Amino acid sequence: MKSLSVISLGLLVTALTVFGCATTSDSGWVTLVDGAKGLENFNRIGDANWRAEGGAIVADKGKGGHLVTKNSYTNFQIRAEFYAETGTNSGIFIRATDPNKITATNAYEVNIYDLRPGPEFGTGAIVNFGRIPVPSSYKAAGKWNTFLITAKDTNLIVEFNGVQTVNIYDSKFASGPFTLQFGNHGKEPGGAIKWRKVQVKPL
Repeated sequence: MKSLSVISLGLLVTALTVFGCATTSDSGWVTLVDGAKGLENFNRIGDANWRAEGGAIVADKGKGGHLVTKNSYTNFQIRAEFYAETGTNSGIFIRATDPNKITATNAYEVNIYDLRPGPEFGTGAIVNFGRIPVPSSYKAAGKWNTFLITAKDTNLIVEFNGVQTVNIYDSKFASGPFTLQFGNHGKEPGGAIKWRKVQVKPL
């Protein structure tokens, strides 16, 4: 019986290694992106050329698009590690009310956009809701960065590289999936966005 249990456990570990998608840690964090792994944990909208490359999930071409989580979340935290270029237009959209059409008018957009016209809603802000000081010292280009996003009832908090940039109360959007964005600028292409770790923890 003991040897059979060991064999069964080994088979289970192998199955999880081969077929596992999202993984859950002891502290409750669910890992959706881990290096180049995790595209299967999202639905795609738009034509962004999402792919696994160089130890991350990357997009740098197309008119724009989103990776949309398959689950909805109400109260949660998101931890994300990302790399942006100077012209990158990206972000994490939370509590999206329409998973097939993601905009800053039907979700909270935690922005990654150093060169945004209207810099009060640039990198580290929540577009249309949570402003950052101008001129902004929050720049993402040319390095790996971290977001810690907390949504607890009406309280929304954003931390960018360990510094709190937004702490607001708003009740417009209560629940929904979150997304990882690759944006574009119309005539000028947006810079690449790379995600190497994305985790979520329901609260």
